[in-house]
Amino acid sequence: MIDSDGTQLGVISRDEAQKKADEQGLDLVEVAANAVPPVARILEFKKFRYEESKKEQLAKKHSKDVELKELWFTPRIAEHDIQTRLNRVDEFLKQNHKIMLRVKFKGREMGHQELGYQVLQKIFEQLGDKIAVERPAKMEGRSITAIIGKASAKSGAPAESIDENKSEN
Repeated sequence: MIDSDGTQLGVISRDEAQKKADEQGLDLVEVAANAVPPVARILEFKKFRYEESKKEQLAKKHSKDVELKELWFTPRIAEHDIQTRLNRVDEFLKQNHKIMLRVKFKGREMGHQELGYQVLQKIFEQLGDKIAVERPAKMEGRSITAIIGKASAKSGAPAESIDENKSEN
């Protein structure tokens, strides 16, 4: 139990705490329900809610807004089409977005999944040190996906080579 001025009153019953709150003309608010014993505080509830909403707004203001963009490829994609999509990757990286690269397979292309890994390997080689691999290439259903982001001092590994034997079906 914490008083309105911040002093600890110790462990007291709920009825006794409510009585003290009523004497001061304030509310009894449970601030840490998961603690043993639960922690309650005597305070003005409207003021408490206002301060909590201000804390949430401040946290929301300082959070980064990162989107996940997706680019599709096929195992038989032409070189010029890869270059066009790499230009889009550069635009997305400048805006600090993460990018999901997806190689989609149709029909009998599923028999040659190594071609999809080769396409992603070629993309990673061309992008070089500009990217960091957030999630390595992985087979998901009828497509291979990898997530990349902008390389920075904080973010982890640069683009790594793709092991075709690690496909998960």
